[in-house]
Amino acid sequence: MVIREIKVSDAENLVRLILQVEAESKFMLMEAGERQVTPEQQKIRIENLKKSENSTIFVAEKDNTLIGYLFAIGGTVRRTKHSAYIVIGILKDYRGKGIGTKLFTKLEEWAIGRKIHRLELTVVARNEAGVALYKRMGFEIEGIKKHSLLIAGEYMDEYYMAKLLAI
Repeated sequence: MVIREIKVSDAENLVRLILQVEAESKFMLMEAGERQVTPEQQKIRIENLKKSENSTIFVAEKDNTLIGYLFAIGGTVRRTKHSAYIVIGILKDYRGKGIGTKLFTKLEEWAIGRKIHRLELTVVARNEAGVALYKRMGFEIEGIKKHSLLIAGEYMDEYYMAKLLAI
């Protein structure tokens, strides 16, 4: 398995991966079938991220198949350029196998090299595996967004979590 930065040529496979992760997980922001993105739109997004100093996408690849992703979306104004918002997704069959840890390790190396001081994310409070991974990686809960999501007819809280990097 390889962890690497995204290539523009990955656009179509990334779209498929994101849609599959959303179909397999009840904790992603978008529900199965809700996202409307074409490979061409994803290609443009990747090209734009490649131009950014503080944004990227890492992918986990096994046997030439994408099995996980981690988006780091950097702040766009001077006061937030030191931070990046994180979104991660891993195919169901590959969860719990250390891929998330490897993606976050690669992210930290990249972030420190770009003088990014703050990594942040939100996670459904009931997503025990996700919360455990983020805590293992040094993220701390900074707050709670009460009833921020409506999942299967039930209001759910999200945690704000962040990690500060020494740069």
